[in-house]
Amino acid sequence: MNSERESITKESLEDEKGVTTHVALVNDEVDTGAQLVAGTAMAVDPAEALRIRRKIDWHIMPLMCVLYWIQFMDKVTLGSAAILGIKTATHLTTNQYNWLGTIFYLSYLVFEYPQNLALQRLPVGKWMSANIFVWGVALCCHAACKNFAGLFVCRLVLGMCEGSITAGFMIVTSMFYTRVEQTLRVGYWFLMNGTAQIIIGFISFGVLHASTSSFQPWQWLVIITGLLTLITAVAFWCMFPDSPTNAWFLTQEERVTAVQRISTNQTGVENKHFKKDQFYEALRDPKTWLFALFSALDNVPNSLTNQQQIIMSSFGFSDLQTTLLGIVSGFVEIATIFTGVHIAARLKNARAWVGFFYFIPTLLGILLVNLLPWSDRIGLLFGQWMTGISTTAFVLALSWLTNVTAGHTKKVTVNAIMLIAYCVGNAAGPFMWQAQYVPRNHVPWTIIGICYVCCMILFLIIRLLLARENKRRDAEPPDTTYDDVYIEVVLPDGKRVERKVEKAYLDLTDIQNRDFRYVL
Repeated sequence: MNSERESITKESLEDEKGVTTHVALVNDEVDTGAQLVAGTAMAVDPAEALRIRRKIDWHIMPLMCVLYWIQFMDKVTLGSAAILGIKTATHLTTNQYNWLGTIFYLSYLVFEYPQNLALQRLPVGKWMSANIFVWGVALCCHAACKNFAGLFVCRLVLGMCEGSITAGFMIVTSMFYTRVEQTLRVGYWFLMNGTAQIIIGFISFGVLHASTSSFQPWQWLVIITGLLTLITAVAFWCMFPDSPTNAWFLTQEERVTAVQRISTNQTGVENKHFKKDQFYEALRDPKTWLFALFSALDNVPNSLTNQQQIIMSSFGFSDLQTTLLGIVSGFVEIATIFTGVHIAARLKNARAWVGFFYFIPTLLGILLVNLLPWSDRIGLLFGQWMTGISTTAFVLALSWLTNVTAGHTKKVTVNAIMLIAYCVGNAAGPFMWQAQYVPRNHVPWTIIGICYVCCMILFLIIRLLLARENKRRDAEPPDTTYDDVYIEVVLPDGKRVERKVEKAYLDLTDIQNRDFRYVL
C-alpha cells in the first residue's frame, strides 16, 4: 500500500511558477473507466441506472447462460458417454477412465494463470470466443478416438480452453454489475450447469435410440454437443462485449452511466496494465489462500459429475432409466442455486451463513447413501440427488471472492489461484473411486463428507476475518491520500485537460483503498 501511495505523490508535478498541476497518474495506471467518467458528476439517476442494467442484462446474460450451459454439458459428456458405450468401444480400464477426468483438470490447472493473464491483456469476449471454438473442435474429435491416448489428448485440450470461461465470467460480472447484482448474476449463469444436466439427459436418451452401423450413441453425443459449441463460439465472437467502456449496444452516454453505476463497488472496470505490487499483495493476502483451500476441498466431491450415472446404475436401474434419472440432479441444482443466491442477495452480509446451511442437506444425503439398506434403491437415489444441493456454496464463494477483491491485477491473480485450487480438487477426486470400493463406495463418500465439513468451517473463518477488518477500518480516521488525483484527458478537438478521478477508478486494491468494506 505504501509503495502505491508514494508513486502517486511523487508524480504530482509543479510547473515553473511552483503551482501543483496534480497530473498524478498516467493513463496506464488508472482504470479503463477513468477516461469516461473523469471530471463528471458521480450521481446517477436510479431510473436511468435500472434501464441501463436491464439493457446490459438483455444483451450479455443470455450469452453467458448459454455458454455456461454448453461448457458444463461438454464436461459431463464423459459421464454420459460412459453409459452410452465409450468405455467398451475404446477399451478403457477403470483407472484410464479416471485419468480422463483428471487430465481435464490438470490441463485446466496448468493453463489457468496464463489464461487469466490473457484475459487481462486481451479483449475478454474475443479471447473467450477463440477458446470456445478450439474446444468445440476438440469435442467433435472425441468421435474419432479409438483408444485411451486419443481421448487423453482431446480432454487435455478441453481443459486448456475451459480455463478461460469461469475466470472470464467473474471478470465480466464485476465489470458490469454492482455487488448485490453480482451475487445474483453469478448464480444465474452457474445454475445453467443444472440445465446442462437436464438437456444432456434428453440428448443421451435420444441417441440411445439411434441405430446407425457406422456411429455409436456416444459418438453422436459428442458430435451434437460439439456442433452446439461451435455455433456458440461464432455467436460469442459477433455479439459479446469486451467491457462496458466499449459495449456495442450502449451509446457513449450510456457507457458513462454503466461505469458510474458500479462506482459503489470501489473496484472499477478493468486495467490492461499488469501491476507487480498487486500480484504480490494477492499472494500475501490470507483470504486468497482461505478461498483457495475452500475451492480445493469443495471440488474433491465434484468427481461425482462423472460417477453419477455409474452410481445410479449400480442401484439397479437400467441404462435408459439412469439417463432419465440424471435429469433430476439438474433440477435440484437449478432450484438450490436460484434460492440460495436470492436469499444471500436479500439478507445483508449473509453469504457465509447461507453457504454454511446449504451444506447440511448434502451431508444428510451422504449419510443416506452410506447407511440405507442396499435394497432401498429409492432412498439411495434421493440421497444421491441431495448431494448436489451444496453446489450453491461454491457459487456463493465465487461471487463473494469477486465482491471482496479490488485491483484488476490482484483480482486476476486471486481468481486464478482459486480456480487452480478448483482444478487440484477436481483432479484428485476421481482417484477415490476404485473398483474395490464398489458398490457402496464407503471410502469416497467418507472423504466427501469430511471435505464438506471443512468447507463449512472455512466459510465461517473467512467471515470472521473480514468482519474484523471492517471494524478496524471503521475505527480509522478518513483516508485522504487519493482525494486529489487527476489524469490528462484528450478532448475530441485535441485539447488536453486535467480531470479529477474518483478513488473508485484508480485501480486500487481492497487493501490500498481504506474506504473499501468487505461484504460478509
